[in-house]
Amino acid sequence: MQHFEQDISSFKEKLIGMASRAEAAASHAMLALRDRNNDQATRIIAEDTILDRLELEIDNTTIELLAKAPLAKDLRLITVGMKTAHELERIGDEATKIARRVLELNLEPPLQERVDIYGLAESVLEILKSSLDSFVKQDSQTARSLIDRDKEIDALNRDIQTQLATLMSENRDNVSRCLKLMVIAKSLERIADHAVNIAEEVVFLYEAEDIRHAKHFRP
Repeated sequence: MQHFEQDISSFKEKLIGMASRAEAAASHAMLALRDRNNDQATRIIAEDTILDRLELEIDNTTIELLAKAPLAKDLRLITVGMKTAHELERIGDEATKIARRVLELNLEPPLQERVDIYGLAESVLEILKSSLDSFVKQDSQTARSLIDRDKEIDALNRDIQTQLATLMSENRDNVSRCLKLMVIAKSLERIADHAVNIAEEVVFLYEAEDIRHAKHFRP
């Protein structure tokens, strides 16, 4: 039993380490955009394989732990951990996508017109941090508070997409840069979606209530 508890503790630590890497990748991708930093963007792309490897390791550990017939509370942690690792790997993929667009954008002059993509990024990174913190701190109430914030992010992304589309229609020279910024904004929206998915798993983990898709059945 003691050996199993050590395995569970190690599993959770590995998941927290993966979460830290995914959060850093998303944050650093936006810093690379702001600073037009090719080195940082290239590093994010290179390090994406680490998140891929961690997801595989967590999947393998999950299989080993499930074979030991865990108690219900441990079973929830194991299954939530596997799902969360998948969400974290997807966050890393979106950070890598942003970094690739940064390298492309840096081949062109900065877009002169102001588009508040950093405001979107700030909100997304706040949701991501709160979601991951809620897992570490066993705080399902904070996790619940994040569930509906995807609507806020969707609205911000729509505004940015509209602004960028207008800039393209007004000046053909903006098209290439605006299209890349559209991809970045969409990636940020998806990072928020993954963060909210993690928050839903945190509620299941600590309250044993599955709230996925619940919003679709509200009156």
